[in-house]
Amino acid sequence: MVVTEELADELPAAAVEEAKTRAATLLLAFRHGNQLAFDHELDLLCAEHAEREVTTLLAWIAAEAVRKAYAPAVGDKVLRAMARRAPADTGAVEVDEETMDAARLIEAVAAGGVAEVRGLVASTADTTFLLGGLLQGVAMMLPLLPDGELAEITAELRRRHPRAATPVPEARAGV
Repeated sequence: MVVTEELADELPAAAVEEAKTRAATLLLAFRHGNQLAFDHELDLLCAEHAEREVTTLLAWIAAEAVRKAYAPAVGDKVLRAMARRAPADTGAVEVDEETMDAARLIEAVAAGGVAEVRGLVASTADTTFLLGGLLQGVAMMLPLLPDGELAEITAELRRRHPRAATPVPEARAGV
C-alpha cells in the first residue's frame, strides 16, 4: 500500500480531477476553433480564480503530449520553435473561416448528396464554423416553417435520441 501525503498548497484529488476536466474543455474549444466556448470557459475560470490550477494542468497535458510524441531532444526543439512562433494575441482561438461553406453544405443536405456532404466536412479543417453556419441557416429557416412543424420535428428528434431529452442519472458507486 502506498501512502501519499497532501502538501499544504496541493489540490485535493477531487479538485485535480475537476481541474483536468475543465482543462480538457478549454483545450477542446481551442482545438476546434470554438471561440465562444473557449471564452465562456475562460471567463468561468477567471471568475473562480482557478487560473493557476488549470494553467498547471494544461502545461502538464502539453508536456505529456510532447513526451509521448517526440524523443527528448526533438521535443525540446519543437517546444523552442513553438515559443518563437507564439502569436502576440494568445487570447484568440485559431480558426479557418475561409474553408467554411455552409451554403454548399445546406444545398448538399437538401439534395441528399451524401458524398458531397462528406467531402465538404472532410475538406473543412475547422468544422466549428461549418456547423455554425449550418446552425445559422437552420435558424433562418425556422420562421418559414408552417405552424406545428417545429414541434413535430423536435418531438421526432427526441424520439430518436431519448437520452438527450432526459437528464442523465448519476452513476452509482461500483457500476
